[in-house]
Amino acid sequence: MKKTSLGTFFVTLAAAGVLSACSPKFDWRDYRSPDAQFTALFPGKPSVLTREIDLDGKKISLTMTASEVDGSTFAIGSAILDSSEQAQAALPAMKTALLKNINGTVRSEKMATAASSTPAGTRQRSALSMEATGTQQGKPVLLVGRFVAQDKHIVQIIILGEESKLSRETIDTFIDSVKLD
Repeated sequence: MKKTSLGTFFVTLAAAGVLSACSPKFDWRDYRSPDAQFTALFPGKPSVLTREIDLDGKKISLTMTASEVDGSTFAIGSAILDSSEQAQAALPAMKTALLKNINGTVRSEKMATAASSTPAGTRQRSALSMEATGTQQGKPVLLVGRFVAQDKHIVQIIILGEESKLSRETIDTFIDSVKLD
């Protein structure tokens, strides 16, 4: 399996999204991931790609589901790690990798954690949300991300595009539509 950085993986997935984009601007559609166990509204037909990436020195197989509309990429990445401790440590590593891709500066950030009890045991869930600005291909961009660790699962939910083309309503529609099973 080819090894690649998170940045190269994201660029490849964005290109695949461009090639498959055949719908009008923000043609919201329900999507249920068969293997990553999430549902979401995508603003166009999503493409799915799985690659091995290097996440802070650890090689993981990350499945990205993404669509690209009007130069903005809407993506959800997911993976299963060896332990819940690794999943928790992956959150800042995912954030850092994406910030490096755009030479970004964090505009806002917040962290939340919760534990819940089920008949199967205790579940640990952490989420790191952030907004950042940076540049991609010489143009200013906005990166909105939510990184979630739930037990051994990690999920990154991101939007990347020109800030002038992304309304708060569009950002909230995508981010808030993501439901983890």
